[in-house]
Amino acid sequence: MKYTFFITGFPGFLARNLVQQLLNDYQDNIKHFYLLTLPAELSTAREVLNQSTYHSIPRDRYSIISGDITKTNLAIETNINRQLQEKVTHVFHLAAIYDLAVPFDIAWKVNVYGTKNVNNWLKTLGSLNRYIYFSTAYVSGTRQGTILETELDMKQTFKNHYEATKYEAEVLVETLKEIIPTTIIRPGIVKGHSKTGYTEKFDGIYFLLNMFERMKLMKQIPFISEGNVEGNFVPYDYVLKATSYLGLHPIGEDKTYHLTDPIPYTMRQLYQMIAEIYLNVTPNKTISLSLASYPLSFSFIRKWLQTEKEALAYFENNCSYSSAQAARDLENTTIRCPDFKDQLQPMIDFYQKYKDDYQRHVIIT
Repeated sequence: MKYTFFITGFPGFLARNLVQQLLNDYQDNIKHFYLLTLPAELSTAREVLNQSTYHSIPRDRYSIISGDITKTNLAIETNINRQLQEKVTHVFHLAAIYDLAVPFDIAWKVNVYGTKNVNNWLKTLGSLNRYIYFSTAYVSGTRQGTILETELDMKQTFKNHYEATKYEAEVLVETLKEIIPTTIIRPGIVKGHSKTGYTEKFDGIYFLLNMFERMKLMKQIPFISEGNVEGNFVPYDYVLKATSYLGLHPIGEDKTYHLTDPIPYTMRQLYQMIAEIYLNVTPNKTISLSLASYPLSFSFIRKWLQTEKEALAYFENNCSYSSAQAARDLENTTIRCPDFKDQLQPMIDFYQKYKDDYQRHVIIT
C-alpha cells in the first residue's frame, strides 16, 4: 500500500529523525508527509526540510501544516483539514513536553489535553490505518519490580509531572484501541545515536556528564547511593528503527512496546564506566541520595552543575522493564538495542566536542 504520514511535533528532534527513518524504510511507498508544526516553528521547519538529507524525495511530497495540538481540530485550517481527513493513513503523535522539571499546568495542557485533541481529531480521518503514539516506559511511575508491556493502571504514583501526565495521556490512547488500530511506543530514556554519539540535547544520561565536567579537577569522586537499580538508556536510532517497523507492520497492531535496554547495566555500573572514561577516575566511597540531592535544592548549584534535581530520582527506583513483546515481534529483523558499553565512547566524544554549545543544554531553573 501507499502511505500518507501525519507526524506531530515537527521539527522536534525525534520527529525530524523519524521522517528520515521512514524515508529510509519505505521511500518507494510514501505518497506524502504532513508535518504538524507550531506557528512559531514554521521557519525552522522550512529550514530543516531544505537540508540535504531530505532531497531523496520530491519536495511536493512534504507539507508543513501550521497547527497546535492544544487547540480544537489541532488549529488546522479548514480546507487543509478536509484533505487530511481523506488522505492520512498513519498518524505518529510525538508532540509532548519531555522536561522532568516541567510545571504541572504546562505538562497537562500539552501532554494530556493535547493528546485528547489528537485522539478526537483521529476519529474524523476516513483512511486511517494506524495510530502510533509515543509514550514512555516511565508511565510506571514509582512502581518496583518487573514492569510488563501489557500493564498500565497499577495505581502507581509518580516522580514528577512529566511521568504523571504521560500516564494520563496513555490512558486516553489505550481506550482508542477498541475503535482505531493503535501502537503505543514506550521508550526508555532516549540518548544520542549509538554509533556517532550525535544528539541535540544534553539531558538524561548527559546530566551525569555535566556533573562530571564540573568535578573534573577532583581526585576522588563518590558514588551516588548504592545505585543498584537499572539504568535504562536507549539510543534514538534503535527507538526509531523499531518504531518504523512495529508502527506499520501488522504484527504491531493494538500492542504496547517497551523500547528499553533488554540487558541494562545498573546506575552504579554506568556511573563508574562514565567516570573512568571521562575523568580517568574510579569512584570510591558512597554518599546517600539525600545528601547528593540536597545541594540541587538550590537554583545556583543546579545551574552550575547543569543538572535537574529530578534526574537523581532514577538512581533509586528499583524496577525492571520487560521488553519481551518487543523482542518477540522484532525477532525476524536485524533491529536490536546495542550494548550501552559499545555506545559509551562515541557518546563521550560527542559530548566533549560540543559541551560548550549551550543550545544543546537544557535550561535549568
